[in-house]
Amino acid sequence: MQVLINLAVNARDAMPDGGRLTVTTGLEVIGEERRHGSIPAGEYVVIAVSDTGRGMDEATQRRIFEPFFTTKAPGLGTGLGLSTVYGIMEQSAGHVAVSSDVGRGATFTLYFLPQPEEPKVSPESRSATRARPERPSAATVLLAEDEAGVREVCRRMLEGEGCTVLVAGDGKEALTVASEYAGRIDLLLTDIVLPKLSGPDLYQLLRTDRPELRVLYMSGYPEEEIDRRGLGDVSARLLEKPFAIFSLLSAVSIVLRDRRS
Repeated sequence: MQVLINLAVNARDAMPDGGRLTVTTGLEVIGEERRHGSIPAGEYVVIAVSDTGRGMDEATQRRIFEPFFTTKAPGLGTGLGLSTVYGIMEQSAGHVAVSSDVGRGATFTLYFLPQPEEPKVSPESRSATRARPERPSAATVLLAEDEAGVREVCRRMLEGEGCTVLVAGDGKEALTVASEYAGRIDLLLTDIVLPKLSGPDLYQLLRTDRPELRVLYMSGYPEEEIDRRGLGDVSARLLEKPFAIFSLLSAVSIVLRDRRS
């Protein structure tokens, strides 16, 4: 469902003056002679999402699934919608292809392998199979990020995994949010370079009253630049921007798992 929502939003933005959004479903058999790029031969359940919008040139099509890549004006998009689509399809062992021409709209085609018949297993075994040991659920995360679009996407993804997320747009606001929250905060997820107070300084101040607090840093700066700015040793827990959504969730899970060990 998230994939279709993201593609629908992308289509809406590509048709500012209105247009037509079409969703079709079907089955497709891809033989060796009809392989679509990296999509292996086989039988697929196919969902195609088409719009009559502006379309894209080949250079744009090569980059649309990159995290934080966007052709929208500043403040109008984070560049994470299509990268999320790609990540979800990859996690589902599916594939996504795009076909587009400038001025002639675009079609995103989703390829899913048919679901094999599920063997009969006990309810206990089924629950164990479906469990997600890396899911960062039931944790409280203080998110400090000055870029509103990135902050909102991170918040939504973490809340979708069952986390309680406290948000702040700069270091001093994060201190205020933490002081007003009476419960336990498990993780500080913070950009290294923040207005008013850096991420490492924020972490050190928060640990005064919350020694159990863990930290995961985010940054678009290389480690050499971080060192040059004197922002401390953050290499142990650093998520480099741009990052895929599933990289974020995996990194958060690892930090929380270390807390429990």
